[in-house]
Amino acid sequence: MEKLDLSQLDNEEKALEIRYVVAKYIRYWPWYVLFTLIFLIATFLFHRYTVDEYEVTGSMVIKTNTSPEARILDRSNIFNSGINLENDILRLRSKNLAREALKKVHFDVEYFAKTNIKAIELYDRSPIRIKVDWDHLQVADTQVELQILSEDNFKLVPFSESLLDINSAQAAGDESIYDKTYTFGEEIESARSKFTVYLVNPGRVGDEVVFQLKNPSALEESWARAVNVNTENEYSSVLRLSTTTKVVEKGRDYINALMESYIDYDLNEKNKIQENTIAFIEEQLGFLEDSLKNKERELQEFKVENKLLDVSAEFSNILSKMNALDEQNAQLDYQLKYFEEIRDYMERKSKDFSDVIAPSVIGVPDPLLNGLIQTLVGLSQERRKLLATVNENHPEVIKIDVQMEKVQDGLFENVVNLIENTRKQQQGIQREIRTYDAQFSTLPESESEYTGIFREFKLRESLYTYLLEKRAEAGIARASNVSDNAILDAAKRGTLVFPKKQQNYALAIILGLFLPFGFIVVRDMFDDSIKDQRDLKKHFMIPQLGVIGFSQKETNKVVLEHPKSAVAESFRSLRSAITYLASGKNTKRILVTSSVSGEGKTFTSLNLASAMALGSKRTVVVGGDLRRPKLATYFGDSEKVGLSTYLIGKVEAQDIVKETDQEFLSYVPSGIIPPNPAELLQTQRLKDFLQYLDERFDVIIFDTPPMGLVSETIDLMRLFDINLYVVRQNYTVKDHLVMINDLFNNKQVKNVYGVFNGIINSGYHYEGYNYGYGNTYLYSQNNKYMYNYYGDDLEEKKKKIKKKETSYLKKIKKLFRTR
Repeated sequence: MEKLDLSQLDNEEKALEIRYVVAKYIRYWPWYVLFTLIFLIATFLFHRYTVDEYEVTGSMVIKTNTSPEARILDRSNIFNSGINLENDILRLRSKNLAREALKKVHFDVEYFAKTNIKAIELYDRSPIRIKVDWDHLQVADTQVELQILSEDNFKLVPFSESLLDINSAQAAGDESIYDKTYTFGEEIESARSKFTVYLVNPGRVGDEVVFQLKNPSALEESWARAVNVNTENEYSSVLRLSTTTKVVEKGRDYINALMESYIDYDLNEKNKIQENTIAFIEEQLGFLEDSLKNKERELQEFKVENKLLDVSAEFSNILSKMNALDEQNAQLDYQLKYFEEIRDYMERKSKDFSDVIAPSVIGVPDPLLNGLIQTLVGLSQERRKLLATVNENHPEVIKIDVQMEKVQDGLFENVVNLIENTRKQQQGIQREIRTYDAQFSTLPESESEYTGIFREFKLRESLYTYLLEKRAEAGIARASNVSDNAILDAAKRGTLVFPKKQQNYALAIILGLFLPFGFIVVRDMFDDSIKDQRDLKKHFMIPQLGVIGFSQKETNKVVLEHPKSAVAESFRSLRSAITYLASGKNTKRILVTSSVSGEGKTFTSLNLASAMALGSKRTVVVGGDLRRPKLATYFGDSEKVGLSTYLIGKVEAQDIVKETDQEFLSYVPSGIIPPNPAELLQTQRLKDFLQYLDERFDVIIFDTPPMGLVSETIDLMRLFDINLYVVRQNYTVKDHLVMINDLFNNKQVKNVYGVFNGIINSGYHYEGYNYGYGNTYLYSQNNKYMYNYYGDDLEEKKKKIKKKETSYLKKIKKLFRTR
């Protein structure tokens, strides 16, 4: 015997399950298409009415200026690279630097094209330019419309908001300047405004330009926040500056201006030492120049008065030596004042050494002092730069303070030693000068006096020449200074960052597909009703006998009034199945029940009885639902006399059986609603009534109350040959099937079969057929044979399709109708 391949069956089952899931959700494709179109249109409109935003970037190289002396004094920094860009990042984002950058560009006036779609800033494409006097009171952040009347005149009017502008709240404008004609170049002045408008493009006569003034303080703050500064990588000293702007040219100009301002700031800091040196030398030269002129005048007057032409050659050698000693003494005195000034700085414990002059400028050839002073000045500059962006409690400021204290201690000790050594040198030179002065006492009085005046003159002359040389050196050093920082890449182009159009369209498609899909999945997860035949098979253990399609007819007697409809055919199929099951019995008792009201048990009972009657079987349908009777209303009868009146003994059996217009079909109404329907249905009179019907009819169909709500139905099921349990698609709750499943499994009820009612879509789609479980089938709407056979449905379907097409055409024509 050949073995059965279970794995192949399992694969086929999985493939069938996948096709089922796909077919289950693909039938909602109109919703997917509709939502996708809605999201695509919404995305298009969003892009249409949204101003694009671009990211503009530039980069610059920052050179660390940590000196070797500072790194030696700070042991924690010996093996560090010295790269610390946090301070430079804070400085680039400071308001002070933003103020300097804004001086290079002119953002204090914004120009917009007048449009009803979105705000378009013109920037450098504006046909007008406005010069604002910010020393005068100005109305800022208020849009004003300017109408260019001619090449000479223009008019100012209040700006009217468009319907699409959601940011309509603005400050009140200066009404005194509105609705007046002005001349280009004319200064417009009022109590709240003062500016001048210039026409830069005469070819734009007739245009309307909207402008608004921006307060400089607000601009500084906004642009300082708008710039992002980051390092290119961990090991480089390259900073990347970026900003998001709606106008690429505007962002480009600001980034470039900000980098240039930073370089200018750094260069000004470097030039500050030379400027202080030049200022100090200029001050000293002022004093020396007056003193030198006085001595020169005194020397000439003395020579004229005393008729002296030359000093005796005997004392010329002594005089030259004394002049050299005087010059050395003056230089030492000059250096001593410098050392004392440095000592005073150290004693005051000052943190600002920007005014300290470098020893090399003064002419002090001490390399240690020169290195310490340069280190201290560099740390002082770094501290001052930091304080422009942070407070004194910042860790970087505290770290610099610690380094400065160490450098100050070493510098103070070195200066004290230099002061002591310089004074000793001065004392030695002064002793030599006194020795030579004693030799001059032997000269005649006039020559001795002349020699003294001449000595003072030469001393001032040599010192004046020395200061001139130092001033020239400081000037050359300032002129040759360049910034250690440099622009690596200037800002040029912008990258679109908002909106991301391609991503938005892709997101719109994804949302259009998955939003309805997700909603349907979530709905199915929380919907506990039976949705299709697969769902019914999983939760309904009773064999399924038939499938009834959903009826769109206005009558409940579908089989009698529309015998060619698909629903009528499904009842014929159910009739065939019942005939097959009970073929060995002469009389067939059929009970129809369900879980709750509304599942179509009365509808099923009536139409099944009609199908039996059309098959030439004497059929009676009994309204056994004594709680909510409906059967009589389907036949246009009243419920005054019926089963309930028979059961209480007021009428006989033949009095409640009523004939219909259809041959072989009779019915028994339920009667009035009794107070004890459960007890009445369990009496002997009901059994006698059924025996009475057995003798006169071929088929008895008994419509009972819902099984899930009352108890008498279970007892009635034992009296019938076939019990039909009606389950309605998208209505019957899965939990309601638990009772009948338990009764069936425990064999408390027999001959129970399921009827799936109200089918709109059962789940399987193979070549036009819609298969259920069991041996019955229901034709789908795509089957041509059904249309040929059921002519009524075909004509009605054609009418509905034609009506819908006409409605859609009218809507489309209305959308594209031209005015």
